[in-house]
Amino acid sequence: MSVSDDFDPPFDVIEPERWRGPVVFNSPHSGSIYPRSFLLEARLDVATLRRSEDSFVDELIAGVVPRGYPMMRAHFPRCYVDVNREPYELDPRMFNGRLPSFANTRSMRVAGGLGTVARVVGDAQEIYDQRISVDDALRRIESLYKPYHRALRKLVTRVQGEFGAALLIDCHSMPSATGSRDDRPRADIVVGDRYGTSCVTPVIETTEALLRSLGYSVSRNKPYAGGFITEHYGNPSAGLHAIQIEFNRALYMDERRYERIASFRRLASDIETLADRLATIPLEELRPYRSAAE
Repeated sequence: MSVSDDFDPPFDVIEPERWRGPVVFNSPHSGSIYPRSFLLEARLDVATLRRSEDSFVDELIAGVVPRGYPMMRAHFPRCYVDVNREPYELDPRMFNGRLPSFANTRSMRVAGGLGTVARVVGDAQEIYDQRISVDDALRRIESLYKPYHRALRKLVTRVQGEFGAALLIDCHSMPSATGSRDDRPRADIVVGDRYGTSCVTPVIETTEALLRSLGYSVSRNKPYAGGFITEHYGNPSAGLHAIQIEFNRALYMDERRYERIASFRRLASDIETLADRLATIPLEELRPYRSAAE
């Protein structure tokens, strides 16, 4: 984690020397560079703000690059601008000034305080103690959100051009405790395919089977089915597939101290194994297809 006056660069696209298969990894929420101006506006300390951060997920997946698969990662924090939302999912109660007429102000995510520019972190803790400028929010979207998605779309399109299909693995982390009254332990890993709509069946089944064979408890689509990225980059009929993977933070880090633990390396190695296994799915099963109605 660091504090800076700007992002240089705001994100990385890291490519392998030799491309081995149509698999792309993405870590949109592991950014840990906090703008000084943002920290001055926030009423919460950095440790609390970091509760929405997918700490170290970019490092967990970095080993896929030498094995032949590209990855992308954000450097800006999720609580500053969230690229796993629609571009203008904004709560009008947060801002001074008028939002654009096309802004989505009524989504469930906005109602929960988790729009493109978040109102809360953690257990619904308010980030700001006063309204912030609409212009500031729009600047975050124009300077960070939109370039991120242009780069991600370009990467996915390039992979599809190379192999005839692309498979995007959108990687996240989740707290080990649910925060609910029963506080039951979560699964080790949650895989999401938007209830069967963001990828063909062999992708999600291969992912689930491999992770279970490695000893992890796995849940599908509950409680996380995939966000904006999974939904909007997954278009199986066009040969574009996307899944979201949520790793339980207890698998690899001390959640209180924000430190890696000894099992970090094991999970990172297992992610490399998953990448290799996904790359063996026959391209014929991933390439564009036409529906019976056509």
